[in-house]
Amino acid sequence: METLAAFESPWLPPLLLFFFIFIVIYLFGYLIVFRKWSPKIRPEASSCLISLAHGTPAVFLATYAILADPNRGFAGFNTQFQRLVLDYSIAYFLMDVLHYVIFFPSDVLFIAHHLATLFVMVTCRYLVLHGAFAVLSLLILAELTSFCQNMWTLASARRRDVQFAAKVYAFLSPPFYTLYSFVRGFAGPYFVYKMLVFYMGGHADGLIPRWIWISWVVVVLTAIVVSILWISNLWIELYRERTTKLDKKLR
Repeated sequence: METLAAFESPWLPPLLLFFFIFIVIYLFGYLIVFRKWSPKIRPEASSCLISLAHGTPAVFLATYAILADPNRGFAGFNTQFQRLVLDYSIAYFLMDVLHYVIFFPSDVLFIAHHLATLFVMVTCRYLVLHGAFAVLSLLILAELTSFCQNMWTLASARRRDVQFAAKVYAFLSPPFYTLYSFVRGFAGPYFVYKMLVFYMGGHADGLIPRWIWISWVVVVLTAIVVSILWISNLWIELYRERTTKLDKKLR
């Protein structure tokens, strides 16, 4: 953790340094790791690579940042380490937005999701200077499924032309869907409920403006609803695939 703290430098803002690191990782994936992949899926694969570099590390970093704060709470003052973790995540989302704007500008829903997430993180980090406990806790919940989701996405991208990828996709789908459904369908909504009760009780008045925490809640709830719809469609698709295979075997 001391290594990450070293990024707090007066000469180079951590946000810019982290952003540069994610650019390098993306280009490394695009130009080297996935250079033999189809041009249609290389950008998506490179996006998965920076997501892998962000997701699981963010879970551990955010967890440490929360536990290391003895005054943690929904309206607590952001610690130095919490600010660094927020910068780390902001840099990732900025890089991924850039990726979508360049390669998939028509994917308005995903771009809007990233911009809304950036709004929450940027206002917490640079505007109100409080509430990192809530935002980082939501980050942990969001990124718990990151590793599994990215491996599933990479396997999905190659499953039609690589047999091993098809097997990985089939193997990962049920556990990934289950974990994602639990986090987005139960754990996430429960945490937002606790967060909403706290803020509505006026415990953050004078620290976090009402319009800020209301916008945070709206953004998170919208993301949860969209996530539930997305995973529901995947469950339906999986059911249809398994039913079709069973029908073919019975014939």
